[in-house]
Amino acid sequence: MNQRESSGVLGTRELNRAFLERQMLLRRQDLHSFEAIEHLAGMQAQAPHPPYVGLWTRIEGFDPGELGRLIEDRRAVRIALMRNTVHLVTAGDCLRFRPLVQPVIDRGVYARRAGMDGIDTGALSAAGRALLEERPRTAKELGGLLGERWPDRDPALLARAIRHLLPLVQVPPRGVWGKSGQTTHTTAEAWLGRPLDPSYSPEEMVLRYLAAFGPASVKDAQTWSGLTRLNPVFERLRPRLLTFRDERGGELFDLPDAPRPDPEVEAPPRFLPEFDNLILSHADRTRVIADGYRKALASKNGMVPAAVLLDGFVRGTWKTGQTRGKTTLEIEEFEPLSKEDRDSLAEEGERLLRFLASARGVETFEIRFSETA
Repeated sequence: MNQRESSGVLGTRELNRAFLERQMLLRRQDLHSFEAIEHLAGMQAQAPHPPYVGLWTRIEGFDPGELGRLIEDRRAVRIALMRNTVHLVTAGDCLRFRPLVQPVIDRGVYARRAGMDGIDTGALSAAGRALLEERPRTAKELGGLLGERWPDRDPALLARAIRHLLPLVQVPPRGVWGKSGQTTHTTAEAWLGRPLDPSYSPEEMVLRYLAAFGPASVKDAQTWSGLTRLNPVFERLRPRLLTFRDERGGELFDLPDAPRPDPEVEAPPRFLPEFDNLILSHADRTRVIADGYRKALASKNGMVPAAVLLDGFVRGTWKTGQTRGKTTLEIEEFEPLSKEDRDSLAEEGERLLRFLASARGVETFEIRFSETA
């Protein structure tokens, strides 16, 4: 196939609408949870509930029990992948993605070398695997058992090292809607009954990224994955892709048949959960949030707050609280919103609260608006 020619400049709204369409945020899609997670190439899932809210805001008639069953039936898992952060992915993507992002995971080991000098990491890895494949264990339990073999080392440090050395999945009931439990791990191979798939190529992973996050630059893909040196991968793919420029002159790549809607198409209000990949998966995030607002989403402890979209762009954050049988949704505006915008957010916010009530059993709601201090 001949190399495709450049297809022009894409403005911020054009990038925004293309991105929202691929993220299922212009209109809710009639999809099974499994199909949605696979299309999105996983969902960041540091905490158990964000993927449920993320799918609710993307899928028509989303049933949280459906996702819970995927986790219990081992068709979806929570595991450290892109950016060395916990993601909810299908079982197949777990096995495909983990070998590709292992260099990102390895950097976590080297970044925490203090206290690990002199330890044979091969022996530590083998000991950790044997213990976790015997049965799932918490980090505290694992560290205590490893400490019996390495008594001069910090047990917590040993357990953290295993998280980087081995592909560990969090097992249910952790991550299941309406249930709770300690974070307990075993290896992906033991849980899924299959080995990792080293045959999956970086090119295939980049194509998956573009389908869910494009049009995008090389730096964008590196930001999403945590990988470096993806330029050669994009060069090998170039004959199969369209290329564009953003308004700053940066080169963007895209799949030829991917949707790129009219920039003026309506984008309804949406509530995104904490850590949503919509906000975390580009080096240049102006397609969804103005540079001046990015500080409002930053925190010293690495938390990424739940965000509010208006006209397709982040315009505030939200959180819920519960007191005396009443659930409160508090929306913090980055700047004063019009009555029309507040009304549309309140309408969508009530739907969000009714969804959350299915887990909390609360039917009394209140919605509050406040401005960023």
